Amino acid sequence: MRRISRVSLVLLVVVVVALLAAVIRSQPAPVAASPAAAAAGDLQGEWRAKLQFASGAFASIKDLEFMYSFNQGGTMTESSNYDASPPVPPAYGIWRKVGGNEYEAKYEFYVTVAPKDFDAIAKGGGWGLGGRGVFVERITLSDDGKSFTSKIKYDQYDTGGKPAVGGGEATGRGVRLTF
Repeated sequence: MRRISRVSLVLLVVVVVALLAAVIRSQPAPVAASPAAAAAGDLQGEWRAKLQFASGAFASIKDLEFMYSFNQGGTMTESSNYDASPPVPPAYGIWRKVGGNEYEAKYEFYVTVAPKDFDAIAKGGGWGLGGRGVFVERITLSDDGKSFTSKIKYDQYDTGGKPAVGGGEATGRGVRLTF
């Protein structure tokens, strides 16, 4: 009787291990932007770019940088080294390949306005909504997939969705983040 129990236990363990191995093999492999994907011209991944606006509200800023995350499926997030000045959230958007090494991204963020005075802050107020900004960026990826150049058009809108003062145009140079 004991011998049958041990054999049954060993068989049970073997079956459980075999089932676990089958489940693990059936799981899809994680997707990551590999160096091979970068060389093949894939924008997906994380990037840092320096930008210079030639016109508009951002033209006086000489050290503007953007951090991008281009996600599988065509969504993206952008944040700048000036997101805290004034406080604004990151930009969220979409991207697509338009041909060859050419991509287009469109992303938006909320513009904020300063409180009127300290009393407004003391009463629970803070930075209010001042509208939104929309970036449309045309990106040319380098042949090796490690850098890009871009042209950006920026439009600003008031809280009612009407065009507002502050839009402009810029050029950018980005590099892929790697280890």
